[in-house]
This record gives sequence, C-alpha cells and structure tokens, in this order.
Amino acid sequence: MRKNYVLDANVLLHDPHAIFKFEDNDLIIPIYAIEEIDQFKREGSERGRNARTIARLLDGLRSPSNQLSVGVPLERGGTLRIAIPQRRPNALVGLDSKSQDLAILQVAIDVRDKDKDKPTIFVTMDTNLRIRADALGVTSETYESEAAPDPENELSVLEVEVPGSDVDLFFQHGFVAAPHRTVLHPNVGVLLRDEASAAHTALGRFDASKGQVVALRTPRDGVMGVRPRNKEQAYALDLLLDDEIRLVTLIGKAGTGKTLLALAAGLRRTVEDGVYSRLLVSRPVMPLGRDLGFLPGDVDEKLNPWMQPIYDNLEFLFSSGAARGKGTEARGFVQLLESGVVQVEPLTYIRGRSLPHQYLIVDEAQNLTPHEVKTIITRAGEGTKIILTGDPHQIDNPYVDHASNGLSVVADRFKQEAIAGHVVLAKGERSELAELAANLL
Repeated sequence: MRKNYVLDANVLLHDPHAIFKFEDNDLIIPIYAIEEIDQFKREGSERGRNARTIARLLDGLRSPSNQLSVGVPLERGGTLRIAIPQRRPNALVGLDSKSQDLAILQVAIDVRDKDKDKPTIFVTMDTNLRIRADALGVTSETYESEAAPDPENELSVLEVEVPGSDVDLFFQHGFVAAPHRTVLHPNVGVLLRDEASAAHTALGRFDASKGQVVALRTPRDGVMGVRPRNKEQAYALDLLLDDEIRLVTLIGKAGTGKTLLALAAGLRRTVEDGVYSRLLVSRPVMPLGRDLGFLPGDVDEKLNPWMQPIYDNLEFLFSSGAARGKGTEARGFVQLLESGVVQVEPLTYIRGRSLPHQYLIVDEAQNLTPHEVKTIITRAGEGTKIILTGDPHQIDNPYVDHASNGLSVVADRFKQEAIAGHVVLAKGERSELAELAANLL
C-alpha cells in the first residue's frame, strides 16, 4: 500500500539522499524542516555539507512544470512535496509552542487527518520526538537505511564439526577442503573440531578463491613480542599480516587487544619488513564527557591528549621489552615518529589526500559516520592496507548508534568481499580487573 512519509530535518541532515530511498511512496517535508536545515548550511562539518547537499537536491527537482509545493515525481514512482500547515500551531501536549519540533509534528498530524486513505508515518531520528508523536496518535519510525546488524552478534571464528581425518589432513598439508554443508564468508575464521574428539581441533581461515580452509600464518613467537592469547587474536593477527587483505575491521570491548594487535602488525610490516612506506595511525577527535575547551600550544601539543592512547601502546611495544625485532630495540618509537616512518595524526584533514603504500590504522572508528568512513577508505592508494578498530557499544558521537556508525556499516557491507576481513574480539586480555569491569559494568 502506498504511504505518506513525513520526514524530520535530522533525517535529511543524516542522509541527504534519503528522499530517494522510500520507493514509490509519497514524501512530505515540512517547511519548518527546511528552516532548521538552513541554520547549518555554513558549517564546515559533515552536517553542514549534508545541509548544502539536500538544498541542491531539492533545487534540482524544481522546474516550471514541477513545483515542490504541489509535488514533484521521483524516479522510483513516488512524489515529494514541501508542506506548509494552514496555521502555525499554538500548543500541543508536551511541546513548547515555539519549538520547531512542534511545527514539524503538526504537519504530520495535518497530513494524517487530511489524507485518511493512506497510512501516514512520521520519520525522525529523535527518540523523544517519536515518543511524543506516538502519544499524539501519529505513527512514527526511525530512519534505518544505513543501519547494519550488530556486528558482535556474528561470530568471527565459526566452529565446524568434521571427521577426525580432515583435522589430520589439515595439520599435514596446511589446508583442507571447506565443509560442503556450511556456508562461509570469504576470510572467515574456522575452527575445525573432530566429531569424535572435542579436544582435537585446528584453527584456520576460509580462502574463497581456493574453496579451502587454510592454516593461519601467525608467527609462533608472536609479532613484535606480542603473542595471541586466544583464537580470535590469532585469527586477527593472520588478517593483519596478510597483504592480500586490504581492509580489516577489529571490533571488541575494552581490553581485547584491538589497537595493540593492529600497531604490532603495522610495525612489523612497516619497520621490520619494509612492505609499507609508513605506518599512519589516526583517531577521531571525540571527547569522553565534557570537553576541556581550547588547548594551548602548537598542533602537536594540542593533539597530544587526543593521541595519548596510541602513544601508550607504542611505548608498551618498545619500552616494556615486547619489541625484540630487527633494529627496533635501538630505534625507539620517538625516533620513528621523528623520521616520519610512524605518523600519528587526527582524521580532521584527511579529505583530499591520497595515501599509497601505507599501513593505515583508524582507532575508535565507531565514532565515525558511514560517510566519514567512506571518505577515509577512498583515500587508500595502491598498496595501502586499512585497519578500523573500535567498540560499537562505546560511542561518544551523538549522531550515530551501534547500528548506524561507520565501523558497523563497513563490517556488514564488506563481509562478502575477498579483500576484507572482520574479527570480533570477545575476551578481554588487558587485566583481570579490566575484564571484570567490562562485563559487570
């Protein structure tokens, strides 16, 4: 059945192309939503870019024969119009009379009352406004076009029961044919378990091009002195060290080793093996709690508090005796930073850059929007490998959630691609206290 969808301003600020994603239904944008969007058009942020984009898209739909006030046809069979209520509402229960939310919600009520032949649905990403709409008898939904399944609900290492002979063959040859009765994504971790003996197991990775489960190539002595402590970490190191895998997403709660494993593998492939010209580590500038405001000093001094977690991990790899590789003992991470082989910087100025032959780690990627992650990944030049790490349940960005953040969306969209791998690190290894805190709190 054809429906009326009334869109709130936050939907268009989140995704300007949302107007093309409602199939053959009729879209109504309140004029007050346009007023609200207009306030952000001068911002240099993504919200400002989206405000300018939706303005251009709506302007492009106008023509002498198509007026937005009457309704213009859309490619997929629906229509779009900008609605102005007959009167500016004075008051609705639970809403201030001067509120733009009140005016936008009044449009949804007017559409519902005027067109009773079609269901009217109010679409907003404002949770409180959905509650208010429901209380006033207006059907309301959130916008979920870019929402992805919770990546933590998918196991990165699948357990498959096979005959004991298959496990023996795997240890002899380093590979075995993939089980026919199991559907496997490219590069998924596979734990082969003997049907007769549960303790007889082998850990590998599914190679889609060969149709085989192949052995992990994680060094026995670890990487930069860091050894995997569970099967997920072993699988993660294998993906991080494989140059054929160009995009790796590491998801897990605090203390699971996401950043440490990524840095150790990046140092190994950049400093020791020389495969990449530079290790570039970055993270979004997003405060936890109340912001401290302006910081004194030059760029490096201003960024130091934001990048300190990365410096902590680098210092651990070098100064704690963990790094015992070729030449890394004598060259501390400070020397590597000064030489430019290792570079730590924010994501603020990445737009427009081209990054060839680099090992790029983006920490705390759960605070990025899908558009921002797209901007980062499209910077990758020839021979560049990108690692995204984060915890979708520790988000400081108020405009994304565990399903709509860039990290979750990338993990979902790339799971069928042969050049991408995804790992969910479940067990915390930082300390017993950190693991208890992550579980109990």
